[in-house]
Amino acid sequence: MNSKQIISRNIEIFYEKVSEENRLNKGMGIFEFERIKLLIEKYTPGSNTKIIDVGGGTGKYSEWLAKNGHQVHLVDPVSKHIKIAQNRADKLKNKFSVHYGESRKLKFPNNYADLIILHGPLYHLQKKEDRDLSIQEAKRVLKNNGIILAFAINYTASTLVGLLNGLIHKSTFLEMCMEELTTGKHNPPDDFPWLLAEAYYHKPEQLKEEFINQGLIYINMYAIEGMAWLDKDYFANMLNDKRKKTLLELIQVTENDPYLLPFSPHMMIAVKK
Repeated sequence: MNSKQIISRNIEIFYEKVSEENRLNKGMGIFEFERIKLLIEKYTPGSNTKIIDVGGGTGKYSEWLAKNGHQVHLVDPVSKHIKIAQNRADKLKNKFSVHYGESRKLKFPNNYADLIILHGPLYHLQKKEDRDLSIQEAKRVLKNNGIILAFAINYTASTLVGLLNGLIHKSTFLEMCMEELTTGKHNPPDDFPWLLAEAYYHKPEQLKEEFINQGLIYINMYAIEGMAWLDKDYFANMLNDKRKKTLLELIQVTENDPYLLPFSPHMMIAVKK
């Protein structure tokens, strides 16, 4: 199994070094996981939905969906993730299937799935033609009236983080932010090896256009973290029931506000075939 052929070597190396598994178990990742589950639930009423989780990583979302009674197929291009996901699937009564592959060439027949989740493809593909291919493939495999839920990173994400923690005053970090704000392309500087590997950061309107241009029907756009993460004591307050309720209310009221979307590091678009 040679993943070099299907994804960029930089991305492969990044995921070999960092633990995607642990990321969702700590800090911001915990809240991201809970929030995304809430958003996916809006589009998975009942059970036994046929779902393809593209870029499904180590299978945390696939596991949760399978436990909710859905028929789930995970696809990922990182062999390390595939092993962890397979191990996770094997422990379930309602197993999800695990496929080594990537978004531009899905090994599923036409009109197959009720719901497709695009979790990594849109931000790991810097070239528009690659993202277009991924959207076309998802559309091909989707049943009529089926739904695609796709996740993207906002073009403001690094800049906001840089402003909040002073990194913006480091010249290499600032250069990276300028590139993201003007072209959407994210390339981590050598002196910040812990940052996400090469990626593409979308403007909300552009994310919408990429789907509409493939003949899909726009439903809605959601902020993942919303503005709430700008609370200077965000982590402590998310662990306090009363304060967490306040922050979640704030997210809910503003989640579809197009003017406030750029304050959220991640966003999700929902479209229909």
